[in-house]
Amino acid sequence: MFELKIKTHFAAAHRLTMVGKKCENLHGHNWRIEARITGEKLDKGGVLVDFGIIKRYVADIMDQLDHKYLNEISIFENQTPSSENIAMYIATELQNKIKDTSIKVSRVSAWESDNSCATYIV
Repeated sequence: MFELKIKTHFAAAHRLTMVGKKCENLHGHNWRIEARITGEKLDKGGVLVDFGIIKRYVADIMDQLDHKYLNEISIFENQTPSSENIAMYIATELQNKIKDTSIKVSRVSAWESDNSCATYIV
């Protein structure tokens, strides 16, 4: 089994409810995102998938989130824009962009600070 990991980031604001007084206020984060992709076989070039392709897919997803007030975008219309839901959204969208069914998103972590992250494991 092979695993690739890419890192990226985005900045956005959100407001959480029912989690505690501080987080219920409008606030922002510089989220760091780590996405991991797995697969069994390498292609003829000796790679699982070109990093540039995965980075482009993730950049498209980041464009939907970067410098937004997450509570007001349709992605989070029916759910709270928590780090957990952000990680799940990115994992789902990334998997939808990967056309090769032998390549799977295995996990996405959304770091909202240097010492706090949520990971969605597929």
